[in-house]
Amino acid sequence: MRRFIETFNYIGIGLIVLSLFALKIWPHKKIYALILGILGLAFLICYLIFNISQLKETLKRKSFIYSGNLIIIILLIFGILAILNYLSSRHHWRFDLTESKIHSLSDQSIKVLKNLKKEIQIKAFFREGSFQRSKMEDLLKIYAYHSKKIKYEFIDPDKNPGMVKRYDILQDGTTVFECGDKDTQITSTSEEDITNAIIKITREKKKIIAFLEGHGEKSIEDDSEHGYSRVKNELQKLGYEVKKIVLALKENLKNDISLLIIPGVRKDLLPQEVEAIEDFISKGGRVFFMVDPEDSQTVISLLKKYGIKLERDIVVDTVSRLLGGDYFMPVVSQYESHTITEKFRYATFFPLARSVDKADSIPENTTINIIAKTSPNSWAEKNFEQRQITFNPKEDRQGPIPIAVVGEIKEKSKTQKAEKVEKEGRIAVFGDSDFVTNNYYNLSGNGNLFLNTVNWLTEEADLISIQPKTSSPRTIHLTPQQGRIVFFTSVIIIPAFILFFGISIWIRRRIK
Repeated sequence: MRRFIETFNYIGIGLIVLSLFALKIWPHKKIYALILGILGLAFLICYLIFNISQLKETLKRKSFIYSGNLIIIILLIFGILAILNYLSSRHHWRFDLTESKIHSLSDQSIKVLKNLKKEIQIKAFFREGSFQRSKMEDLLKIYAYHSKKIKYEFIDPDKNPGMVKRYDILQDGTTVFECGDKDTQITSTSEEDITNAIIKITREKKKIIAFLEGHGEKSIEDDSEHGYSRVKNELQKLGYEVKKIVLALKENLKNDISLLIIPGVRKDLLPQEVEAIEDFISKGGRVFFMVDPEDSQTVISLLKKYGIKLERDIVVDTVSRLLGGDYFMPVVSQYESHTITEKFRYATFFPLARSVDKADSIPENTTINIIAKTSPNSWAEKNFEQRQITFNPKEDRQGPIPIAVVGEIKEKSKTQKAEKVEKEGRIAVFGDSDFVTNNYYNLSGNGNLFLNTVNWLTEEADLISIQPKTSSPRTIHLTPQQGRIVFFTSVIIIPAFILFFGISIWIRRRIK
């Protein structure tokens, strides 16, 4: 009987372990796990009662004290590890050591996530085992890391036909974004599309961008290489509403238009059109001028009122020849400090461009900033008639040549209560309208610079155009001699030395 009592502790521990297993295996039958647990505790209590005197003697022994200290230390170590594990699961940090940061989000995406005020539900419809699924999962993990308002789940369309029908999923790899009563879908796995989808469903309303027409401007409906259909699509991807506008009637330029784009006016603007544009800017409107060489004189006169000078010239750049272009496609890689060009490190190309600079006199309420200049090897050619273009120091202007400027115009107006309200109009002037045609939009950073300028004008700094990240190959090019040295050193000499050293030690010990 005594021997049986001494096994109560093992029986009790065994019953408690069995209760835990029963709870995991049959979670719907918790009563059995509870019974086993109670029986286990009962056996342990009986063991303590029947062996109380023996336990007291054991507690006085030094071996028990040392063992107890060891057990306490082990428990403390496990406790510290458990706390660290808990903290790391709740507050973890990511480190991207790749040179091009291919496993990190852009600064613009992070800014969007930090400013989220509503929860975003993301449902990704991907088949199991799909490569695109793992890519999207990695991206969404990073998004969720930067914002707790990002909630996502993956749904296999083959196993959930009801969900497929509910969200009208037409192809594998579709991701649905929901925020309140708004939703949108994408079918790609790029950071740019994910961030822009989040922006679309969190914006209060769409902003309208109007393209001027009626004076020989390029059309947003033209899908030829000289058209702007690509510009229209990219702006719509960012959540803008894009339309055409004719300013024959002043009333057409309404206050609900966030940005007016004037792309390469071939014929003069009418007086009432110029008046409408000036009135629009004075009321805080935003206008983006893209002015080609020999464009309308009325646009040049209009911009002069805001402290922007456009001379009759064409920019010639010898550097573009080295990059595969001709002399009349200046390359811009030098950008001035501005919100538009912050962290912008891509070259841009401007086919057939003219210089755009600050005027000698700028109105007091206007601030003009140059944001882009051509290379020092360029110049502004003023003589269009000569057959061979050469730099003439007496007539031409030596580079760098400013090719893009932006301005802020602050106007004070009185309300009905005689209160002064300050309105800030914004303008941007580029010396070329061809750099974002369908033919050149994807050339280096052309499209990105255009979109960054639009977003600054509309005060939508969160809207982004992210350049794709690529990992640079890490290869070493060796000469045949260097290859032989590496082979003999790593494959023959070092292993032979280790083998010889080991055998010598073994022989020395055997002799002793």
